[in-house]
Amino acid sequence: MTGRQGKWLLLLPVAALVLILDQLSKSWVLRNIPLYETWVPIPALARVFVFRHVTNTGAAFGLFPNGGAILLAIAVVVIVAIVVYTRYLPTERWLVLLSLGLQLGGALGNLIDRLRFGHVVDFIDFHFWPTFNVADMSLVTGVALLALLMLTEKRERQAQETAEGQ
Repeated sequence: MTGRQGKWLLLLPVAALVLILDQLSKSWVLRNIPLYETWVPIPALARVFVFRHVTNTGAAFGLFPNGGAILLAIAVVVIVAIVVYTRYLPTERWLVLLSLGLQLGGALGNLIDRLRFGHVVDFIDFHFWPTFNVADMSLVTGVALLALLMLTEKRERQAQETAEGQ
């Protein structure tokens, strides 16, 4: 990727793909699984995984229930921060751009739900974990990737400083 627009050629398609997958999957759930009902796509895995249609007025994975207004504001701030930060990010940082695209798409997907319904549609249920959706999965993956990149960069910088000091 080269040039100022190069960074957007990764971030925006990733965000768009996440947003499309999130909204299509939620639309399917709304049409096919009644609220609080369960669909078992693979009966042999029913003890591990099902689709369960629930709503979430809180943050990802049901944290901070009934925090709708503040979570709506936080989503807007996160979206703006990602767009602004991306403007200053070097183009060669493609893994950072990927992580930001995942976060942007996830934030937009759940923001759309909050604006349309006043809650987020969740449906992926592994029983041992709070029910979630594609946007939640994308947000968590993007944040984890960014944290890993930051940790790796910090270690590399420390190793370089140690090597230069010897």
